[in-house]
Amino acid sequence: MIYPDLLPPRDYPRGSLIKVTQQVPALQGNVLGQPTELVHDVYLPPGYSADSGPGYPLFVCLAAYTNAGPGQVAWRNHGETVPERLDRLLASAAMGPVIAVFPNAWNALGGNQYVNSSTIGPWVDIICDQLLAQLDQQLHTLGGSGRAVFGKSSGGFGALHLAMSRPGTFSAVAAHAADMGFDAVYLPDMPTSCQVLERYDYDLPRFVRQFWRRKKADYREFHALMTLCLAASYDPQPQQPLGLRLPFSQHYCELLQPAWQNWLGFDPARWSQRQLHTLTGLHGLWLDVGRFDQYHIQFGSRRFHQRLEAAGIEHHYEEFDGNHSGMDWRLDESLPYLYHRSSQPGSTEQ
Repeated sequence: MIYPDLLPPRDYPRGSLIKVTQQVPALQGNVLGQPTELVHDVYLPPGYSADSGPGYPLFVCLAAYTNAGPGQVAWRNHGETVPERLDRLLASAAMGPVIAVFPNAWNALGGNQYVNSSTIGPWVDIICDQLLAQLDQQLHTLGGSGRAVFGKSSGGFGALHLAMSRPGTFSAVAAHAADMGFDAVYLPDMPTSCQVLERYDYDLPRFVRQFWRRKKADYREFHALMTLCLAASYDPQPQQPLGLRLPFSQHYCELLQPAWQNWLGFDPARWSQRQLHTLTGLHGLWLDVGRFDQYHIQFGSRRFHQRLEAAGIEHHYEEFDGNHSGMDWRLDESLPYLYHRSSQPGSTEQ
């Protein structure tokens, strides 16, 4: 007997992926050895036309830590890639066609927070000022405010940070379990990172080299590498090894306040009123988090939600039944939301 229905049907029209090359002179001589030529995957919807209609909304999909643009479009044995999800949502009429770009922001520290950093690179500039302009020129985008940015975890933080840093660039944002409430999210990892780095006598380049050459790295080493990435993002120090400063002391793991205060300056849960009000021009702001998030992001998310409410900033906030893992199903809710607020820039419905 044959069972042709074991896998879900995918008999609907599918979009295509193209490669877009971006020249980034600002990465020349970068301490992490990043290339100055970046190649990004771009999704074009089924039936994409370069010259008909007003153009397509442009979605920017920011990967979480440990991932990058290529990982967002790669084959999966379970679930869907983001392009496959967009195809299905379009076929079901949950949303209309969009162009989506998956920035390849990978580096030797294992990920990106999408901030301007003298160590990791000026990623706000690279994406908002350069990549979007290039895509508007090369593809049939809606342009102007017909843009949305979304991501989960570090990508969710990046989506909020880009929208705050470049008001008016995006009309809609979706941040799933975005890094915020740094005291609850990051501080618990610091003793573990301290223990790992002690094995290397705090020789940070040696640790990173050996990390990528190990046949198997445990979770403690991943978290130590993530701490280095965060330090390079929030507190870059060009004269220090790897261009960063640890936020804790060697041996005693005491929090170093000058460094930690620089970290906290990026925490959305602690944004100033001025920073919060940069979001007032958005036509859609989606925030959600699992109520059992193992990184404790729900606590900072609640504070951020409360502050947005107090400031009168319209947004959608939701705590779902889940944790930090396996959140991609939430995109079924947020992607249509983003579409309806970026394809019709005048909409303010929340």
